[in-house]
Amino acid sequence: MPKSLLSNSEILFITRGRIIKICVAFGLFLCFLLYNLLSLQFVNYAYYQEKVYDQITTSSAMKAKRGTIYDANMNVLATDKTVWRIFVSSRDIKKAEKLDEKNYTEAISLGLSEILGISYEELFKKISNSNVLDVTVKKVASEEEYEKVLEFIEKESLEGCVFTEAQTSRYYPEGTLAAHALGFVGSDLQGLYGLEYSYNSTLSGKDGYYLYAKDANGNTLPTEYSTYIPPTDGCDIVTTLDSYIQKELEGQLESVRINHGVNNRVTGIVMDTKTGAVLGMATTSPFDPNSPYTLDSLSEAKLSASGYVAGSDEYKAYKKELLEQMWANKAISETYEPGSTFKIVTVAAALDAGAAKTTDTFSCHGYLTVGGWRIKCHKVKGHGSGFSLSYGLQMSCNPAIMTIAERLGAERFYNYVKAFGYFEKTGIDLPSEASTIFHKPENIGTTELATASFGQRFKVSVIRQLTSLSAVANGGNLVTPYLVKKVIDSEGNILSYRDTEIKRQVVSEKIADTVASILEEGVSGEGGAKNARVDGYKVAAKTGTSQKFDVLDENGNSYLRIGSTYAFSISEDGGVAVIIVVDEPTSSVKYGSVVAAPYVSAFLGKALPYLGYHSQNTSEYVTVGNYVGMKTAAAIKKLKEDNIKYEIIGDGDTVISQTPAAGDKISPDSKVLLYTTEGGIRYIEVPDVLGMEASAANEMLTNAGFRLQFSGITSNYGGATVVSQSLTPGAVVPTNSLITLEIIYMDFED
Repeated sequence: MPKSLLSNSEILFITRGRIIKICVAFGLFLCFLLYNLLSLQFVNYAYYQEKVYDQITTSSAMKAKRGTIYDANMNVLATDKTVWRIFVSSRDIKKAEKLDEKNYTEAISLGLSEILGISYEELFKKISNSNVLDVTVKKVASEEEYEKVLEFIEKESLEGCVFTEAQTSRYYPEGTLAAHALGFVGSDLQGLYGLEYSYNSTLSGKDGYYLYAKDANGNTLPTEYSTYIPPTDGCDIVTTLDSYIQKELEGQLESVRINHGVNNRVTGIVMDTKTGAVLGMATTSPFDPNSPYTLDSLSEAKLSASGYVAGSDEYKAYKKELLEQMWANKAISETYEPGSTFKIVTVAAALDAGAAKTTDTFSCHGYLTVGGWRIKCHKVKGHGSGFSLSYGLQMSCNPAIMTIAERLGAERFYNYVKAFGYFEKTGIDLPSEASTIFHKPENIGTTELATASFGQRFKVSVIRQLTSLSAVANGGNLVTPYLVKKVIDSEGNILSYRDTEIKRQVVSEKIADTVASILEEGVSGEGGAKNARVDGYKVAAKTGTSQKFDVLDENGNSYLRIGSTYAFSISEDGGVAVIIVVDEPTSSVKYGSVVAAPYVSAFLGKALPYLGYHSQNTSEYVTVGNYVGMKTAAAIKKLKEDNIKYEIIGDGDTVISQTPAAGDKISPDSKVLLYTTEGGIRYIEVPDVLGMEASAANEMLTNAGFRLQFSGITSNYGGATVVSQSLTPGAVVPTNSLITLEIIYMDFED
């Protein structure tokens, strides 16, 4: 039977089959739709809701205020500053041009280029070639530029085309002050160096944002899809740094760098010996954290002298290297051989262990043979025989120190070095603290013990050396140094507070006091650290000069030196310690007693009175009054009432000039010259006293009619040498003029 001839029942069967298949297919499709609908509405609802929000909304970040950094006296060292971003909407500019048939692109480009000091051509091209809502014209505009832009917008009716946005920038009001301690931030206000890095999470806070709806053209829509999450500002930190101490320290370090032609920077730290609070920390020459990617003048000179073509890969690589060197905090991240300042540890350890007594006597012939090596003393002729341990330390005698180290033995010596903290980091709250490089216990033979006893052939950080030596200054306790005293909120509430942390007692209080007394006698007497003397104050100090074995000359000899001085004040109420390390001085004399000690003295001479330490000076200086214009008789009467000596020059009845000037301070045995006749002033020529002994210079200048003032050693200056004078030799000046002489000892007991 032909296939086309089907019965009704067969046709019905085939039709039913087709209907069933269609229904099944439709059912499956309906299930697929229901599955996806359920997935969209319930299973993945949050995901797709977020996708929709992303398409119809935009957000505006609300930057959190970064915390302020204060010094110990609540002076601002780092804070946030509002700067302005200037931007335009090229899309709206083009719309306005179509509506008004006016060339807004040209007018805006011309106006903003004049105000902001940018290229007209560049700005015109940027606006013309884009069709977006936000084209940044200047990322950081000043307050003055911002005000001028607002005036320009109002004058030209450009409210829908040109815009301003307040932004936050980090600002360091004191410029380079304490730059290495503070560090700096990146473009995102994240701390990169120093305290900015160490306390980044404390200072940062948490950004907020404003979320709002937008249409396809980016315009804001008035819907319920808007959310405001306020920012949480960062906390403020109060440091232990004192701006006055910091400035004085930086000034002295810069004087060292200039006067002694230092190649590898000078660094110094000031610390409260009792608490570990760091009052000052500096390295020459500081960078400006407001512009951290700008090289300092010395680094720029090195880059210019490199011979590299600006913009070349070599030029960029060398500039990066110089920047990293400039940013590095030498007091924390670099190590050096401490030299004779380490003898403090050796002597304290030997006395504490009973390996030596202050009554022991020693001999020095200029060297000591140890392990087959002749190890020299800095004094080639030797210190003689029968001298005490105190004398040996004060005169920095290497053979005496090596002798007591031998008595102490390698094991006990190593254990004391460990106890003084040399094999651990200080824990100071700054990044990149360097570790000590020292001999392994099993490698300390007689020669290693001998050289280590006077601070050679191992390396420490400057902060480590200061902290370890200060255990002798504070009665034997090893403390943790720190720079942040407390964390506060915006209302001044204290959130955290730093207490003194004593790690352990390394030597007895009696031994610490004994060593401190020996060092003080070396300063006030004839010891090698007498250049650190401060008139009116008890100061203990030890100088040091070490060789650098990293760089050798063509004969394999070390020729670079590091001069340093560690000093601390002695007071019942605690004390303050300072260390200055001079890396590679190029002056003719490189000893720490010359390149560092006088500057320690000058610093402490300013710092100790400021910090409230009592001077033992009995003589009080007198402030000179203003007598110009007074009748001679009245001026004489006033001078007598003030117990000031005087001399009248001329026969007039009125004082027409005086020397010293009003406000100057003079000693009680000085006198004031009053001139009462025109042309009566006597003049004298300034003699050259450079290189003379201080006593001879004093006599010459006093007899010539000068008032004399000393810097550096200010008392007991017998044997000291004049190294600079404030008045130029040969100059003609009035009689009784003040001349300041800087004097130091040149006997090099290092």
